[in-house]
Amino acid sequence: MSARLRLTLSYAGFLVFAGAVVLLGVYVVLRYVPNYPLTAANPRDDPAVASRQEILQAVVGASAVILAGLAVIGLAGGWVLAGWILRPLRDINAAARIAAAGRLDHRIRLAGRHDEFGELADSFDHMLERLHDAFAVQERFAANASHELRTPLTVTATLLDVARADPDGQDVPTLLERLRVTNARAIGLTEALLRLADANAVTAVSAPVDLAAIAGDVVTDHAREARERGIEIRPALEAAPTTGDELLLGQAIANLLQNALRHGRAPGTVRVTTEQRPDAVLLRVENDGPQLAADLAARLVEPFLRGEGRVARDGEPRGHGLGLTLVDRIVAVHAGTLTVTPRPAPAGGLTVEIRLPA
Repeated sequence: MSARLRLTLSYAGFLVFAGAVVLLGVYVVLRYVPNYPLTAANPRDDPAVASRQEILQAVVGASAVILAGLAVIGLAGGWVLAGWILRPLRDINAAARIAAAGRLDHRIRLAGRHDEFGELADSFDHMLERLHDAFAVQERFAANASHELRTPLTVTATLLDVARADPDGQDVPTLLERLRVTNARAIGLTEALLRLADANAVTAVSAPVDLAAIAGDVVTDHAREARERGIEIRPALEAAPTTGDELLLGQAIANLLQNALRHGRAPGTVRVTTEQRPDAVLLRVENDGPQLAADLAARLVEPFLRGEGRVARDGEPRGHGLGLTLVDRIVAVHAGTLTVTPRPAPAGGLTVEIRLPA
């Protein structure tokens, strides 16, 4: 039963009960009216017969007493009924106060109520769960970001301390090159964090775009890098119209293609496909590469997580570990889903799929 129906039935039942009490009081009063044959005139001279005035006074007096009793019963009954029906609000209010104090792990878990209050409590629990997860992710991201930013700064400080301690024994060109690489890495990491912050700030996108056209431009821009790495890009781009921000979607596709090229096996192949379905449009990027476990592949969207460490086999830096995190945020802004699955042996590598509303 809904809370509205429960309130309706409660007040209706209470009103019927009050009316019954009034009728009972009138009956009790009239029950003691003497039974005598009605005459055209009042028998004022007969003291055994009550006059009309006396009967009215008795009815008014009894009604006043009954109304006073009903007022007391109504206040007490209304207080009890209101407390019984509105009791879940106290639990929700208490949970809100606990959450405001910083304890997002508290849940209402309202049992036995399948009405509006039960739905409100379930929604509140769901909101607390989402907030708890979001704050946990933000705290983990902040800790990882501070660690990642501290690393190049620490390396720079160490190089400078060593050079200051023994200035004559330093290879200046080598020192400058190492400082340049470390500084470039810090700048790149800062820029990646700023791009991620920009993506987090996006709340609405509505321009009509075609994933196939965006993917085609990205493939063209990365053709030279693919040739230098000995990797062939095989596009199969079918029209995939959707709505969104063209620059952000281009950034997401570029990140996927860069990951496929820089983490793939050379010589190898990268496949970029788009297709349209009745309710969604898909973009899929597949590459040949090392075999990854399914649990690791699913966690690659976490910030600063690198599948093969910080440094590649050829000594080239692996990146900042924010590429898929940025892609995941951009896809979420566009009300889509990002799926990362490992490809079976012997090809290996990953299949990354973006699904957006058609």
